[in-house]
Amino acid sequence: MSDKNNIVRVSGVTKNFDLGKIVVKVLKGIDLEIKAGKYISIMGPSGSGKSTLFNMIGGLDKPTSGKVFIDEVDIAQLDAYELAWLRCRKIGYIFQTFNLIPVMTALENITIPMTFAGVSADDANKRGMKLLTQVGLDGRHSHRPSELSGGQQQRVAVARALANNPAIILADEPTGNLDQTTGEDIISLLKNMSLDRGVTIISATHDYKMLNVSDQVIWIRDGRIDKIQDRHELDIQTGGLGNAHETSARE
Repeated sequence: MSDKNNIVRVSGVTKNFDLGKIVVKVLKGIDLEIKAGKYISIMGPSGSGKSTLFNMIGGLDKPTSGKVFIDEVDIAQLDAYELAWLRCRKIGYIFQTFNLIPVMTALENITIPMTFAGVSADDANKRGMKLLTQVGLDGRHSHRPSELSGGQQQRVAVARALANNPAIILADEPTGNLDQTTGEDIISLLKNMSLDRGVTIISATHDYKMLNVSDQVIWIRDGRIDKIQDRHELDIQTGGLGNAHETSARE
């Protein structure tokens, strides 16, 4: 019986990719439950399957077998319209490469999801301006991406992800293209948004700075869950953020 506090449930998920005559098994049977309001980091080496799992949870790809539930809805059973509705209203996305539209201003980039959700232009603009203030970009609403630093562009992406008040934010390597200080700022911003709004944040990442804010870390290795650690276990085992990579590597 599933826990009613789970916002995400993954059951027996596998994913294969056909490369000519070769079948690559990327996910090899994932079972996972994520509770609402938690800050989750999915970590593992390159090629481990963490980004593929991330795409399964976000409805960006379909499993070869198994099921993914969002609020106990099997998303594989949704038609194209229903899946688009779910992505637009239930999930916010943040990408490593920001994925902002170059010809649009910061405000216009943020209001796009609201437009698709049927929000009026006036309400979208008001909400967008408020979000810009919340992510520390007050006064930058008319700037295009080329006029913003990498960190500022990622802040716009965070605001866009929050546009429709989603229950879940999926962040794929959100600090991957940022320097250390800016990356730490984005991590803190995401954590504060999670605490203030009760949003579930699921991040696929290589960035060990994420350990410092995560409620739970899911370690993926060779297409399987290697281990799941809660925050208190991380504190005990790492003894501080600086030793996190070294400690994990020894286990």
